[in-house]
Amino acid sequence: MPRIQSAPGATMNIAASALKAQQARMRVIAENMANSDSVARTDGGDPYRRQVPVFTPQKVVGGEGVQLARVEPDRTPFKVEYSPGHPGADAQGYVKLPNVDPLVEAMDMREAQRAYEANLNVIETSRAMQTRTLDILKR
Repeated sequence: MPRIQSAPGATMNIAASALKAQQARMRVIAENMANSDSVARTDGGDPYRRQVPVFTPQKVVGGEGVQLARVEPDRTPFKVEYSPGHPGADAQGYVKLPNVDPLVEAMDMREAQRAYEANLNVIETSRAMQTRTLDILKR
């Protein structure tokens, strides 16, 4: 006979998948921030390209959660700066800079942290509801 997943158990599974996804998102954002000043090492080469997490639905016991499917490069153009003495400058003296905006990354990080905290609160509330239900049943 198939086991029916309780609503709180399903809720915890869904929230746990979201916790993992947000944790992975924060790692990608941290990598972007760490490389926001990484220019090309060779003449005319490309600098670090911002990475973007892509999420997809994931089946979990009792419902549908979310997972990090892959990390894709952001195709927005690189910034350029005139710096003829730089070792990575092209023939015209321009250096390509990463397409990472630290302000955008900081906002994305804050959003990921809030989503992580919200899902953690879902798990804590679900756990408290289960505990309270057991207390009621013991009486």
